[in-house]
Amino acid sequence: MSEVEDAKAVMAPVFAAMRDCDGVEAALAQVAPEALFRMCHPFGDLHGAEAFVADVFAPFQAALPDLERQEVIRIAGFDADGALWVGSGGHYAGRWTAPWLGIPSTGRSAVMRFHEFYRIEDGSCAEMQAVWDIPEMMMQAGVWPMAPQLGRFLHAPAPMTQDGLGPHDPALSEASAQHVIDMLTAMIRHPAQGGPAVMELERFWHPKFMWYGPAGIGTARGVEEFRRFHQIPFLNAMPDRGQHPEGTTHHFMAEGTYVGVTGWPNMQQTLTGDGWLGLPPTGRRITLRSLDFWRLEHGLIRENWVLVDLLDVYAQIGVDVFARMKELAWSRGYR
Repeated sequence: MSEVEDAKAVMAPVFAAMRDCDGVEAALAQVAPEALFRMCHPFGDLHGAEAFVADVFAPFQAALPDLERQEVIRIAGFDADGALWVGSGGHYAGRWTAPWLGIPSTGRSAVMRFHEFYRIEDGSCAEMQAVWDIPEMMMQAGVWPMAPQLGRFLHAPAPMTQDGLGPHDPALSEASAQHVIDMLTAMIRHPAQGGPAVMELERFWHPKFMWYGPAGIGTARGVEEFRRFHQIPFLNAMPDRGQHPEGTTHHFMAEGTYVGVTGWPNMQQTLTGDGWLGLPPTGRRITLRSLDFWRLEHGLIRENWVLVDLLDVYAQIGVDVFARMKELAWSRGYR
């Protein structure tokens, strides 16, 4: 097998256990006993499989006892520094019967998107970087206390080609990764170097592209919705996007027509305007953890799955979303 396939084989027992959420602790103990688990807010960094299961996974499964992990994308590849990563995206699903993180249960089925990236080293997992779309759970419970999202609330689907789990053609990987990197390079030219035209969106994006953003931002289709629902508010709030690379890192990997990126953090900019997420222009520089997957079709980006640790953004400017959510839940009769 190739090194990429070897990396997938390392994680295969964990993904198999996570599918029906049975034997997860034992599988992680074998594959990632001493791994650094870098989780989205409010979990933070955890050291070792035992801590991850005890502090993160077990409480989540207790709230959704029939929990399952529905994986729709899996890719693997080397980043620019030669590190080998496995990227996995999909949804956790189950019947929500008990509160979780203070979010009241609905007694009904619930779905939460995940993007998880695993760094493989010497035949085991050394690190995980993951964003779970916790705001999606708040919205399903009817207790999202912040500004309404501009994009559509949508259960982000699997790739329309239904080939997210492979097999992937390795001959396409390098070109796919370069296309996404070139797109992002053009993207950050605006507004520092000119108007929207400098981003050359039509050169990189399919006319019917779907942008599946996180809960709090929402989903957009095509250039007009993407600009209205995400890009214009984002740049109005933080026009220095892409101008402060210090302290950030990007781990790009590609397999076939799929590209993934993770970074902890991988963006840094200053809140000097308003309009994005309803956040005020604090003048404070913030970092973002954006974990993404792209799928190319005929040389253009047709689908883009994006998760950003939005709860961490709020925390950086001193807003405790969970405290506000609990007050809202109380006012609606949850005790």
